[in-house]
Parts: sequence; structure tokens; C-alpha cells
Amino acid sequence: MFRPKYPEAPTPSTVHTPAPTTQHSHAPACPCQHAPAAAPAQHTPWLGPSARTVGVVLAVGVVLTALLAAVVVTAISVAVAAVVMRSLLTSQRHH
Repeated sequence: MFRPKYPEAPTPSTVHTPAPTTQHSHAPACPCQHAPAAAPAQHTPWLGPSARTVGVVLAVGVVLTALLAAVVVTAISVAVAAVVMRSLLTSQRHH
């Protein structure tokens, strides 16, 4: 009941074999030995970011922005507290 049932793979009716190819060999132009030329690399096209990637980037951006805002608010409140403490201490010294 809980085991999945997979369809059976169809059996191929005919087997294709490639026709033999003849290779021509040429005599080297010089006596030195050269390495065969490398095949060009397959270039896969860039498909662009997926929806998951965009979502992750947006989530990280929101988190970093919230952390930056928290740091700014904390710095401002510490600066205000320092100014208030300084003014309180200065006013007590004069009296």
C-alpha cells in the first residue's frame, strides 16, 4: 500500500549500431611530435537566477538592513545618553 509502483521500462525493439568510419592518417609535416588539438569546451548558456535564489537574496538583504537599523538606533541612543550624562555631570560641578 505504501510502496510506490514504478512503470516497467519498455524494451527496445531494434539495436542501432553506428556504421564504421574510416580514418585517414596523414604523415606529419615535421619530425617533431605535436599534441592533438584540444576540443573546444562546451559553453552552457546562463539561465539567470531562479526564484529560490532571488528569495534568498531578498531575505538576506532584509535581515542585514534590520541589523543595520538596530545598530544605528543603538548608536543614536548611546550618543543621546552620553550627552545627557555629560550635561548632568557638568551642572553638578558648577553648583
